[in-house]
Amino acid sequence: MESIKNILSNPWVYALLVVVITPFIGALLTSIDRKLSARMQGRIGPSWFQPLYDVAKLFSKKPMALHRPQLIYATLHLVFMVVAVVLLAQGRDLLMVLFVQAFSMICLVLGGMSVRSPYSWIGSQRKIMQMLGVEPVFLVMILALYLRNESFLGSALINSANTTPLLLSMPLMFLAFLCAIAIEMEKSPFDLSSSHHAHQEIVKGVTLEYSGPFLGIIEIAHFYETAFFFGLMMAFWHTNILIGLVVAMAGLIFMTVLDNSFARLTPNWMLRFMWTVPLSMALANLIWLWVK
Repeated sequence: MESIKNILSNPWVYALLVVVITPFIGALLTSIDRKLSARMQGRIGPSWFQPLYDVAKLFSKKPMALHRPQLIYATLHLVFMVVAVVLLAQGRDLLMVLFVQAFSMICLVLGGMSVRSPYSWIGSQRKIMQMLGVEPVFLVMILALYLRNESFLGSALINSANTTPLLLSMPLMFLAFLCAIAIEMEKSPFDLSSSHHAHQEIVKGVTLEYSGPFLGIIEIAHFYETAFFFGLMMAFWHTNILIGLVVAMAGLIFMTVLDNSFARLTPNWMLRFMWTVPLSMALANLIWLWVK
């Protein structure tokens, strides 16, 4: 046990383990989402390993691209997402984590806009609208963490003398954060830029012109993104890993139920909703922490 701790204390080894293990965690969470959605729709659902099968099948196809910059942007989307996960796992500056994650989304947008497909352009424009909706909530959440721990470092949360779970001191922030995650993970009613539902008019809008291994790269980035936000949800009960896991699973189930219960909002309605209800809740929680 002591030797394992010594190995994990090496930041490079720890980062490598995070990079290797995280996509499998993201794939498992994606499977849980799919299974639950299938049960809600009266279906058995796919295999637990279906997300991995899908990625393996994409990488087995012939590489094809309409435009070479597409490939660069898809790769950068994955690279920035991996860096954001590693920085979060190492407890680094949360503002830096936010910026790197935003760069990953910007690369996805640029990739969608690097081709002439009108549907890809529409999906990219809607992705920008989504970023305008979620980034203020993320920023307010990080400011609230700074007020609580007097540090922007993620490690400060774990090492803080304050043993009150974040969920108890930031309940409104957690609800606002769930809305932001639903947008990032393309859950109804916020699946605007890249829908997984076949009845939408811009199916896979922002990723429409990707195929084969290049679409596989984006799917792997999605696994990292899913695990990234799941870890942030667990952090809302940072004092106990098991309870944090329950909180994060409850958040995932809530978003899956939401995804299968509501029709999609228009981009303007989505932005109006995010800048009123969730942002107001986040600001109210920030003010409460400030005057406390």
